[in-house]
Order: sequence, then C-alpha cells, then structure tokens
Amino acid sequence: MIVQDYISVLESVAPLSYQEDYDNAGLIVGSRDDEVTKALICLDVTSEVILEAIDCGADLIISHHPLVFRSLKKINGKNDVEICLKLALKHDIAIYACHTNMDSVSVGVNSMICDKIGLQNKHILVPKSNCLTKLVTFVPKDHFEIVQNALFEAGAGCIGNYDKCSFYTDGTGTYRANENANPFVGEKGEFHHENETRIEVVFPNEITSKVVANLLKNHPYEEVAYDLFPIKNSFSKVGDGMIGELPSPEKTEDFLNRIKKTFHCGTIRHTKILKDTVSKIAVCGGSGSFLIQDAIHSGADVFITADVKYHEFFSAENKIVLADIGHYESEQFTKELFYDLLIKKNYNFAIQISKVNTNPINYI
Repeated sequence: MIVQDYISVLESVAPLSYQEDYDNAGLIVGSRDDEVTKALICLDVTSEVILEAIDCGADLIISHHPLVFRSLKKINGKNDVEICLKLALKHDIAIYACHTNMDSVSVGVNSMICDKIGLQNKHILVPKSNCLTKLVTFVPKDHFEIVQNALFEAGAGCIGNYDKCSFYTDGTGTYRANENANPFVGEKGEFHHENETRIEVVFPNEITSKVVANLLKNHPYEEVAYDLFPIKNSFSKVGDGMIGELPSPEKTEDFLNRIKKTFHCGTIRHTKILKDTVSKIAVCGGSGSFLIQDAIHSGADVFITADVKYHEFFSAENKIVLADIGHYESEQFTKELFYDLLIKKNYNFAIQISKVNTNPINYI
C-alpha cells in the first residue's frame, strides 16, 4: 500500500474542500507515493506518538489535529512540533491530518459522538451552503438514458435520502457544423434542428470533475453543451454540529453522569439544570461555543461541546444546559472512526490505534 491509498479512503468521506479556512488538514509530511507497511492512528501528534510509530514500525501517522497549524520558518527542534518534524523526516514517517473536514461531514466526528450517546434521528445542526453545483446539459433524445445514467454513476443526483434525482424536459436544439466539424447528426454547412432533452442534476462541488468527465465520455456530440451553476442552498450532509434524540427521556443529572462515564471526563462544567428530564441533545466535538445560539434555536435540552469560556456560559440564558466535557474527551473516539472507515474498505491496511494519551489537561 502507499500513502495515497489511505488518503483516498478518508477523503472520499471527508474531502479537504470541507475544511475551515484556518485549518491545515491534509498531508503534512511525506509523499502520497510513499510506501506504507503500517499506519498509526492518533488524535494529536506528539513526540511520544512519533516514538510509538518508530517502535511499532509505522511509516504513516493519521491524526485528527494537524501537527502544523501555522507556517514554520525553522525546524531546529526547539519545541515539540519541531522535534516531531525532525523525527518524522529522519525515520521517513508520513503525517496526514483529517481535521475540520471530518468534523463537518454527517458521518464524521459529531456522528460518532451521537452514536456514543445513543442518539436517534441525528442530523447536522447547521448545514453549510455553497457546497453544491448544478449541471445542465442537452442530449439527443435517443441518448438521454445513457447520459443520465452516466451522471448518476458519477455521483450526481443525490438529494438527502434520495438518489437518481434529476429534472428533464424535451425541446429543440440548433447548430450549424463548419467544414472542420464531424457532426453526430446533420450535415456540414447546414442549419440543423435536433430534438433534444435538457437534463439537470445537482451534486457536491468536490465531484465536479468526475461528473463532467462522465458527461463528456458518454455524450455523443463532438462539442458538448453544458452549464455549471453554483448552488447556495444548504447541504444537509455537511455542516457544523449535530443534533439528535434520546430513545426515551432521561433524568438530567443521570444523563450528565452517564456522559461523564462514557467520555471518561475528569469533570463536566455545565450551566444550571433547567428541568427534570432531557431528550433532545445537540453536540459539537472540540471548540463549539460558536454554535450555542444555534443549539438553543434548535430546541435542544443540552448542548455538549468543549472549550467554553466563562462569559460564554452566560449565553445559555437559562434556555439550554450547556455542558463542557473537555476537548480531548469530546473527540477521543475519532481514532475509532478513522479505524472503522479504513477497515470497512477491505484493503490490506495494517493499522494500529495509538496507545498514547495525548490529553494535555489533567484533573485532581
């Protein structure tokens, strides 16, 4: 296997285009063509993790948090990031990070949190917009199904729980082929009318090249007419946070104690309990205080996240229980998520989950 084999699986689920502007997800050290005998999965890359990779013979580290967030001018080993880079380069260890792009997808970090809690009917709390493209093309009626199916096979036409979604209508197209043309129908130099079908399909931005390639491959015309339109609609499969429902209401204190046990929390900082039971739960792994108002507007009883500042707790305004369970605690199961995604592809991947606890926070 090579590094690209691992990357292809992860980016098929969480494309890099979904990462936030401030992020640095992707291949940080190494080449996509480097051979891999074993991969080590972790939440954070530390010098201890690098040494663990060396000891177990891993030549690829897959982490959630990027080792390098900001640009580096020197690598002298003066801090842990520089030490990690020096060790990785010396021992030919590639480092790949899958961060906010995996936070954003409907089967990513927040979905894992919901599953650990046992939530049902889960969906993205704040879907993102500008993630979709619409393709419009025109095809001779006799080739309509061939072209339409080719677009579907490329991944176009999926809306929510439905696939093979399209709109089509019949009309008349016109053209005149010059002397250098090789028209599929019609004669050179003659003004031609052709019964055509207009096809419209929507798809995620990141598969645009694949959709267009399938269109051009299967369309009979020498010159294929098509338009691409950016779609501002929100995309239900990508966004921030997630919300779901408990199978049955739980006593609020019992629920918080269960969360503390499930996520191995040293403590949970939370606003005051507002009612006896809770049933609707919003979550955001890592720093999610920017979603407090969205969690309130969603009608959630509890919002589970991390890194909440003192004054941000006041934002709950007695409308929701805001529970800070810790950054590491909220994202620790991301390692399992990566492992499961890779194993399900049935490739001959050699994978090990890091045994190093990289949580920098301790409790007394």
